[in-house]
Amino acid sequence: MERVRKKKMKQSLGDKTFDFVKNFILIVLTIACLYPLIYVFSCSISSGSAVDSGKVLLFPKDINFESYKQVLTDKQFWVSYGNTFYYTIFGSLFSMLVSAPAAYVLSKKRFRARKVINILLSFTMWFSPGFIPLYLNYSELGVTNNRFMILISFGIQAFNIILLRNYFESIPEEMEESANVDGSNDFITFVKIYLPLSKASMATVWMYYAMSRWNGYFWSTILIKDMKKIPLQVYLKQKIIDQSLVSEFANTIAGQKYSYNTIIYALVACSIVPVLIIYPFIQRYFVKGVMVGGVKG
Repeated sequence: MERVRKKKMKQSLGDKTFDFVKNFILIVLTIACLYPLIYVFSCSISSGSAVDSGKVLLFPKDINFESYKQVLTDKQFWVSYGNTFYYTIFGSLFSMLVSAPAAYVLSKKRFRARKVINILLSFTMWFSPGFIPLYLNYSELGVTNNRFMILISFGIQAFNIILLRNYFESIPEEMEESANVDGSNDFITFVKIYLPLSKASMATVWMYYAMSRWNGYFWSTILIKDMKKIPLQVYLKQKIIDQSLVSEFANTIAGQKYSYNTIIYALVACSIVPVLIIYPFIQRYFVKGVMVGGVKG
């Protein structure tokens, strides 16, 4: 305790100023991140008249769950929700099945085409063919309105492969050599040595892929026209621009339990709940994976 007190007493004015500014910035950033989240949930359980009149600033007014009732009784909502889970789970699984072995091969110096492929892989991060050529290419390949082709077409991202490759390069080669002495091949070495040692980086890359799939909007809007196959984000976009709903709730009477805006807020809240539930469990892997995978050993 005495040592702690002495350290506090030895702090200069500059140190105290720095600590104050640092803490102030962190508090402001925390509020900036949390406020939109709290505001969305507050509006989703407030009355339509309170939201439309701008009375809801932070905490909900006239709490009710009619907006969620309207959302959860919509069959198209559940269809889109199920599609989003499908694209996220199977899409991220396919991406990991492709990215992890590719990163393992590219991390090996004995692979002759390693440098060339790494250069080409990095090249794709900075130069894109453009939206129109990509759309024409996807259309000719039959990607439109095809769930399976959607999973394959957006299967890998160069950044994620490079992240895994860097981590695999940091694993000592002696471990692989000792495994080879025991009769191991590349597949067994990859599955039984590299994968168990790279849980943090694997969890990080999986989360990147999963979030990309979950929030996928642009290409889903262009390539998927069948209402039975659209993900939740496209469904939300259609609800926002649906003029029939706007006219239906245009005249919000006093005391109305829900309105067009509260339904939109309820939809947004439903779309982020799974992420809020899963993220705390993998957050420690996420931080560790970025730090370890971004630095070569």
